[in-house]
Amino acid sequence: MGDYKLADIEKKFADIIWENAPIPSSELVKLCEKRLNWKKSTTYTVLKKLCQKGIFQNENATVTVKMEKAAFYGLQSRRYVEDVFSGSLPNFLTAFYNGRRLTAKEAEEMRRFIDEYSEE
Repeated sequence: MGDYKLADIEKKFADIIWENAPIPSSELVKLCEKRLNWKKSTTYTVLKKLCQKGIFQNENATVTVKMEKAAFYGLQSRRYVEDVFSGSLPNFLTAFYNGRRLTAKEAEEMRRFIDEYSEE
């Protein structure tokens, strides 16, 4: 567990699981054949890879979620900020907004976030 980077096609596959879990692996094969034009072997190969990453689990022919979608993308976002902005959230936000002004609603949401998550 620990490598959470996914290729685009793996993200599409993961979305199918997140949308349908828990799902029998046989049903997942059918969905992947329909949506991704995959063969059974491809589905099981990619499923095994994502299970090894700790995102999903395949036990007793049922695929379940070990890491929710929001948690997965939250972790990716934190790693991106760490890697690109040396962990500085203010530097990330400055780059993200790139001179654009915050709307009143965005500013209020940011104030609430800061109040809720600030260290005392």
